[in-house]
Amino acid sequence: MRALIVVPSIRELTNLVLFKDQLINQSCEAQIVIIDEGDGALRAVNNKLLHGLNYSYFGPREREDWFKARFKSAWKKLFSVIPERCHAETSFGFLLAYAEEPDIVIELDDDVSPINEHPLINLHARNLYERHGQTIKSDSRWYNTIENLKLNTGQTLFPRGHPYSKECRQTNYLLENRGSECVLNMGLWGGNLDLDALTILYHQGLHGTCEIEGTGVRRRKLIVARGTYFAVCSMDTSFKPKIIPAFYQLYMKHMGIDRFDDIWSGIFVKKVADHLGDNMCLGEPLVIHRKTPRNTLEDLRAELEGIIINETLWKIVDALELQGESYFDAYRSLIEHLRRNLQQFPRFIHKKFMEFQLNKMELWLEVIDQLK
Repeated sequence: MRALIVVPSIRELTNLVLFKDQLINQSCEAQIVIIDEGDGALRAVNNKLLHGLNYSYFGPREREDWFKARFKSAWKKLFSVIPERCHAETSFGFLLAYAEEPDIVIELDDDVSPINEHPLINLHARNLYERHGQTIKSDSRWYNTIENLKLNTGQTLFPRGHPYSKECRQTNYLLENRGSECVLNMGLWGGNLDLDALTILYHQGLHGTCEIEGTGVRRRKLIVARGTYFAVCSMDTSFKPKIIPAFYQLYMKHMGIDRFDDIWSGIFVKKVADHLGDNMCLGEPLVIHRKTPRNTLEDLRAELEGIIINETLWKIVDALELQGESYFDAYRSLIEHLRRNLQQFPRFIHKKFMEFQLNKMELWLEVIDQLK
């Protein structure tokens, strides 16, 4: 089995050193793609840390060269699909994976570290390719992914990207002992939870985290039923390459909006997977997440308009009737339907922001089409 691991990073990759034994000893070929900003001094440090691993860097210059080599005179237009200096640059790693066709793609953030009994690649591959697990359905159309975590508190929390509306926060779930293969698996996190800034502030966290932490996973594989959504966090997520045409990470740090690239790409790909009869799941492998201290109030500023958009966007997506028998065609159908429903956003700024995203999503399909 071939695994391509996409790591967005702007810091020393000490976490990959901790994964080194896993990456070398597991029964698969692991290639690491580091999406960075091309800092030569930082790369010199990381070269020493990553000695013995199969890795390569793709900073702005390498990404530009890659586009120039494949798209000739059209490279500049197509290159604009990749944002600058934000987490959503991982989309470039997905293009590499689409071109190289590994068996499994893993997106791994640079602030997560391993747990010995949770081998990263093996457990991701198991949840993707084996027909086991349980299936959960929600009457509210949304499943709270933190429900599948053991916490150091008895409180109920919801993850970043989970809608705030009352109906979406009902927790009447139907659990069935029904397993299947999946096209995407979201590994969960011990340590710092994936919470939005509003929740962190409510729990007295001014530096990006609060005292509530994950301590374990309840179910090894939980399949989210068709018609039920969940907040897809990309820090420890794997998928099969076939979904890449419908898994563009939205263009962030635009119009002051950030931190919804994986959330909205997750809603879109879940809708497409449901339409095509494929399944998505979450659970193992568990990783330890330790966020670098940051200003929670600045995160709130970046998230606020996205929180407002999110309450309307998922409902528009849920109501769509898609066409197409492939991830490429169904995603194109989703884009066309969303464009016809932009009037449902009550504020002009949100219509303008979503129109920008739809243009980038169409450009993504143009890049994918030329890579076929």
